[in-house]
Amino acid sequence: QVQLVESGGGLVQPGGSLRLSCAASRSIFSIHAMGWYRQAPGKQRESVAAITSGASTNYADSVKGRFTISRDNAKNMVYLQMNSLKPEDTAVYYCNALSHGVSSWGQGTQVTVSS
Repeated sequence: QVQLVESGGGLVQPGGSLRLSCAASRSIFSIHAMGWYRQAPGKQRESVAAITSGASTNYADSVKGRFTISRDNAKNMVYLQMNSLKPEDTAVYYCNALSHGVSSWGQGTQVTVSS
């Protein structure tokens, strides 16, 4: 299992940008998939973006073209660059690591998009 710590959330106006960071407690080189999820009040947690160890990426339709996920194996970091933010992007964002069938979660970081 790996411990994950998210950072970078905050309050931003519509149309603005934020970059979320996820720091892992150990090497992520061999972790099959790293991803970002979000959960808005009263809604289920949903997948936002994922990146495999081979750097293949996948995005939710609602964020395609606006969000970019990346990983830096040397720094044990995963990032989520969020541009053109909308009020409906408001949620707690969670980092996830999936390796050998074990799923690990961070504590989450709040993103609020509001004028």
